[in-house]
Amino acid sequence: MGDTITLDGKGESCLFEGRVLDPTGVAIADARVEVWSDNAEGYYDVQQPGRQPRWNNRGTFLTDKDGAYAFVGIKPTSYPIPDDGPVGRMLDALDRHPYRPAHMHFLVTAPGFQKLVTHTFVDGDQYLESDAVFGVKASLVARVEPSPGDVTQWRSHFDFILDPAIQSQGAVHTRKCGP
Repeated sequence: MGDTITLDGKGESCLFEGRVLDPTGVAIADARVEVWSDNAEGYYDVQQPGRQPRWNNRGTFLTDKDGAYAFVGIKPTSYPIPDDGPVGRMLDALDRHPYRPAHMHFLVTAPGFQKLVTHTFVDGDQYLESDAVFGVKASLVARVEPSPGDVTQWRSHFDFILDPAIQSQGAVHTRKCGP
């Protein structure tokens, strides 16, 4: 908890923190929070093997008894998706740019709850309204504020709500095949 996920020492440091809660606001202790983001140049570690340290800007954390998580990464940066093939031709035909707004990926799991795979977007990013993959929702935009006098340059607080797991009622579904 609270560790740094940036292994290359590049980028503007950012404290990511928040809580994992159930729909009634009760904290979920020991929820697993997996995170990953691009580096300061807009590339993920798997895109630059040998140039970036393995697992750069990736981490896994467990929430505390209050459902809190915290880690230090970098303030995410916007980046272009590959546009040198059919996707690029499609974007050109639609007169669209290839950029994704800056974001941090999250995968949040806990026993008895549905898995949540999402990302939070940096408030104020120039590509929020025109994301190349249309992934931005207002509810996923997180404030990233300067953190003067703190250990990091930036701070971002975001709480996640996990829905209870869907319980099977043991119903048997059949489908008639043929005439």
